[in-house]
Order: sequence, then C-alpha cells, then structure tokens
Amino acid sequence: MKVENLTLKVPIPNGVQVSVETGIFTFKGPKGELVRDLQSTKLHYSVEGSEVVLVAPKATKKEKALIYTMVAHIKNCLKGVVEGFVYKLAICSGHFPMTVAYNNGEITVKNFIGEAVPRKAKLPENVDVKIDGKDITLTGIDVEKVGLCASRIEKLTGRTGFDKRRFQDGIYIVDKNGKLM
Repeated sequence: MKVENLTLKVPIPNGVQVSVETGIFTFKGPKGELVRDLQSTKLHYSVEGSEVVLVAPKATKKEKALIYTMVAHIKNCLKGVVEGFVYKLAICSGHFPMTVAYNNGEITVKNFIGEAVPRKAKLPENVDVKIDGKDITLTGIDVEKVGLCASRIEKLTGRTGFDKRRFQDGIYIVDKNGKLM
C-alpha cells in the first residue's frame, strides 16, 4: 500500500554540521569529516534547521525500505563524527605462538599454525590500528571501514580442515562498538 509523502526527520546533534548537494552528504563534527553518496531519484532530502528531512512522495514497499536504510546510514555517520566506532579483536594462539604486526596500511601474521610464509592483508585508510599484546583495537569514524578492517583481519586467519573446538588459533572479533560477541 502506498503512503503519500512519507516524511522522516533525523535530529542533528550539537556541534555537527550537515550539508547536502545533489545527494552527497557531508558531515563535519568533532572527530572529523565524512562524505557519503546517498543519491536516490525516489527520495527528496534537505537540511532544515537542526534536522535532516527525508521525504518519499509516493512510498511503496521499496521506497519505505530505501528511506529507512538512508536514515540508518545518516545516523551512523552522525554517530561516527561525534563518538567514533571501536572494534576489538583477540589474538588466540594456543598451539603456535604467532606474531601480528601492522606497518604502512598492511597487517602481517607470522607463524600462524606453524606456517613458514606470513599472511598479509591490506587495510583501508582512516582506521587506527593498535596492537597491544593479545588485543587489537580498531578505531575510526566510518563504521563501514572499521567493520571492513575487522573482517579482513578475522578472515586472514581462516582455515579449513581443522576442528574449531580443538584448534582455536586465530584472530577473532570480540567487541563491535560495545556489543560483545
């Protein structure tokens, strides 16, 4: 069923500036600046006072899904420039002592399950990586980039043919911005 002029408003926190030009949103806050391309021909968006206003003129089921997705993206960007996002990973090496290093945007895992060749992965920019003993902390203002970093690090130590109940060696996400895994 269509809804005429479905309007959603997202409040802008104090200290954050939001601007929109042809669907490209720019968020400026105390932690930094984010630019997101959220163009859509089905929606109208504007910044009115201290709110971002999204309007779907004739909202069908697809337009409703689109407008709520846009609201979620905007809320994530607002939270990122105000608070930032923190992901934590744990290094588990019970059978073989592995070493993890981060240099020039690349993470390296040496001696994973006794392998002679180190495993490497490129990580996106604008994400701070801190390795402290058995803990890895990822911080940044873009939730997609921080999540992508965490995923790449976790998949770096993926393997087949091992019983996960017995061989628990690897790097695992343990905390996603306050949500324990």
